[in-house]
Amino acid sequence: MLFKELNLLDQLLRAIEEEGYATPTPIQKLAIPLVLEGSDLMAGAETGTGKTAAFTLPLLQLLMKNHPPAKRRPRALILTPTRELAAQIGANVVTYGKYLPIKLTLIFGGVNINPQVLALRSGIDIVIATPGRLLDHIGQNTVDLSQVEFLVLDEADRMLDMGFIRDIRKILALLPQKRQNLLFSATFSSEIKQLAASFLTSPKNVEVVRHNTPAELVSQVIHPVDSRRKRELLSFLISSRNWKQVLVFTRTKHGANRLAEKLEADGITSAAIHGNKSQAARTRALEEFKQNKISVLVATDIAARGLDIEELPHVVNFELPHIPEDYVHRIGRTGRAGNKGEALSLVCIDERSLLRGIERLLQKKIPEEILPGFEPDPSIKAEPVLCGGRGGTRQRS
Repeated sequence: MLFKELNLLDQLLRAIEEEGYATPTPIQKLAIPLVLEGSDLMAGAETGTGKTAAFTLPLLQLLMKNHPPAKRRPRALILTPTRELAAQIGANVVTYGKYLPIKLTLIFGGVNINPQVLALRSGIDIVIATPGRLLDHIGQNTVDLSQVEFLVLDEADRMLDMGFIRDIRKILALLPQKRQNLLFSATFSSEIKQLAASFLTSPKNVEVVRHNTPAELVSQVIHPVDSRRKRELLSFLISSRNWKQVLVFTRTKHGANRLAEKLEADGITSAAIHGNKSQAARTRALEEFKQNKISVLVATDIAARGLDIEELPHVVNFELPHIPEDYVHRIGRTGRAGNKGEALSLVCIDERSLLRGIERLLQKKIPEEILPGFEPDPSIKAEPVLCGGRGGTRQRS
């Protein structure tokens, strides 16, 4: 199937063609016709499947059906968990809607609220927002949601992980009853299904991901190593193998900062990205990473959600995640679009229980390789506190 077979507007097809795309991804092929026919949608799709275009393309087309009134109020609301994902969706809308008279604005925290207020006053068709900052605007009466016809809840599973469920329910209660609703999620927990049932009307269900299955093109390996030598081993791997783009995961914001600083001291250009960083700092770090100005981006799980990095060759788990599914999300950053990827995990003795949980989820054993010179000390015994962070504590980014 080709995009031109999806009954999209000529202006959209022109923008798609200029981006070099001719064939829709599986989620786009399934979702676009259902959205265009006006159905509510519950879609299972992870980052990297083309899901953003799966809702932005039909949304832009539906907004063009009726000419907007002279004083524009938001007709489409897209809720997303992080600033980075909001920016990515915004870029998608701008790219595909460049030949349409559609206006959008981004609403998220960490930046001055006044430019957002001015943008809303000037008249907007699409609002792309994180829940917390949107509620700030609602509290200050700077946004009018009375004309919203379309609601998209993107990365619903991650929003619930981040504790946004109450905020989402508050926002849902303020929207017009008659509207079209789209929910996208990488996983469907009972809580997600309960949320979906509360606001979706006779939804169509589509799913294109194989849950908890890493890309076949991603090679996985475990390097057993003592906790105190993890940073030394990471520096050795990056330098000796001449890696240029490495995404490294830590569990905590503090751990990300500390590791980036130590790698810099080792002569490896690095930057940390997490929720305590300003939006400007996060954007700058990501751009420098994409442009190969820095070799290593150290990230927490939530901060990395929605990062769009083409042809990322290496992902390193400096610390294993507490949630096994997060391991799959992490290593899914590489091995995309037909490119081979490499996922390495530096595992100390205290993380063996976490590794067992991941292998149970994957239903296979991950190959292990002890690197010469970094053999674990057999006299070290596992401690109840996990190496690199406090056991059982999942920090927010």
